Amino acid sequence: MTVGIAGLGLIGGSLAKAYKAAKEPATVLGFDRDVSITHIAQIDGALDGELTTEKIAECDLILIALYTGAAAEYLEKIAPYVRPDAVVVDCCGTKRTICKAGFAIAEKYGFIYAGGHPMAGSQYSGFKYSRANLFWGSSMIIVPSRFDDIHLTAHIKSLLEPVGFGRITITTAEQHDQMIAFTSQMPHVVSNAFIKSPTAKAHKGFSAGSYKDLTRVAWLNEIMWTELFFENQDFLLQEMDYLIDALKEYRTALANGDREAMTKLLAQGRRCKEEIDG
Repeated sequence: MTVGIAGLGLIGGSLAKAYKAAKEPATVLGFDRDVSITHIAQIDGALDGELTTEKIAECDLILIALYTGAAAEYLEKIAPYVRPDAVVVDCCGTKRTICKAGFAIAEKYGFIYAGGHPMAGSQYSGFKYSRANLFWGSSMIIVPSRFDDIHLTAHIKSLLEPVGFGRITITTAEQHDQMIAFTSQMPHVVSNAFIKSPTAKAHKGFSAGSYKDLTRVAWLNEIMWTELFFENQDFLLQEMDYLIDALKEYRTALANGDREAMTKLLAQGRRCKEEIDG
């Protein structure tokens, strides 16, 4: 199998390394806007060569690990060269915008496209932090063009199998973006806002696991996350409002010295966690 990967940051670089480290290593071709990164990836052994326009037709699978706008532009650029039996999957963090563009481009040029989102990452970005086992046991979300084609989804799953995902989740672009606002984007907003407390500068010697867990993703790529937040503005605002309303209840109970109300609020949260986690 020959895999082409566009974008060799944390996600793209880790995908490249995963396919090379597989039981049956794939031939991996890569592209990055920073040519030096492509060369470094080749020296590192993550790539067998550069993913040029001429090489697109050799790929059985093309993974696009670029920001949404750049991903759509890249897909439009390579579309005339993609084989009809090849599969193109993007790895963008939101799905409505890229899937709308991707499905239209794929239909126009006659190849297979699906939206994708590998649910793994790190607070660090860039190829130097990529690793072959980043996705082991994690979920890969797929948004197919058709939900009644089991052969298509089975084929996509087989192409992704060497990466080591623990689960393939099939969904719509709409549902993906709604869920990701809660599971991914809100934690980044909360973490990034929480660390701005003036008390944070004096935390050493007073913090343990809860502090580390809550603040880990405050260290983020602000350019990428700004783009993702605005692409998902409606669902993210909805989740922010839920949290703000809940925090107001806790604050009111504390300000009023209402221990009974606080106990009830904490118990409700604990029960929610128990029910959600089973």
